[in-house]
Amino acid sequence: MRWQGRRQSSNVQDRRRAGPTGRPGGKIALGGGGLVSLLLIMGVVWALGGNPLSVLSSSGSGGGVSLPSGPSANAPIDPREEQLAEFIKTVLADTEDVWNQLFAAGGSNYQEPTLVMFRGSTRSGCGFASASMGPFYCPADQQVYIDLGFYDELATKFGAPGDFAQAYVIAHEVGHHIQHLMGTTDMVHAKKGRVSESEYNDLSVRLELQADFLAGVWAHHAQRTKNILEAGDIEEGLRAAAAIGDDTLQKQAQGYAVPDSFTHGTSAQRVRWFRKGLETGDLSQGDTFSVASP
Repeated sequence: MRWQGRRQSSNVQDRRRAGPTGRPGGKIALGGGGLVSLLLIMGVVWALGGNPLSVLSSSGSGGGVSLPSGPSANAPIDPREEQLAEFIKTVLADTEDVWNQLFAAGGSNYQEPTLVMFRGSTRSGCGFASASMGPFYCPADQQVYIDLGFYDELATKFGAPGDFAQAYVIAHEVGHHIQHLMGTTDMVHAKKGRVSESEYNDLSVRLELQADFLAGVWAHHAQRTKNILEAGDIEEGLRAAAAIGDDTLQKQAQGYAVPDSFTHGTSAQRVRWFRKGLETGDLSQGDTFSVASP
């Protein structure tokens, strides 16, 4: 993917040296509301399958506890990771350019999201964020969260290496930001508890597939205006979309798939909608909610 030498976004928070509180050291005081925060975080760790007692490692006389965090404030960062950080800033800038143009063409202004880079864990407007959650978008603070370790897993565990595969991940999460701005996310979330679990899962799948489509729309217009694609890039993006399909992930984890539990779509669905956005660049073709079977 061609990306060097272009503008880098300033809408990036680098928390790689910060702890889960968003500050170096990651200590949470136990006085007052700190105890409540600690209990909430222990609950999140338990829900994610971890040992909640692991957060109780004493920090000495500082009156708090230290939680697992990323690199220490004084630890050197691998130069290859610095290049990855520059790449992320450039791709985010590319999404800003494309969506500013598309929103302006539709007569509105685009509200640019912030992207948070971290390692290990951090806080978000949607609660505690850990590496095990993977990249996500938080509507509450309009921020995209990416643990850089996910890119290692994307290449090794999921078999989807390459810079365009990494760009697809960013563009997909920015797609969720677009859905938030358009009210689609609120529409889906409002259905929770009002429809059956399988019906809500279906809505979640359609939301994710539309984000894949929007990622493809970004790539279409970025290629048209900046010629970003090199040989093999499209295959990298398609491979990444396929690698994180619900059916593929469930078969890897348990040997079989349970379609009613899907929340992100099958590998074939994700590839199809990403490809559709990539080939057409036409926002009017991305209504995943009106088709009988996405």
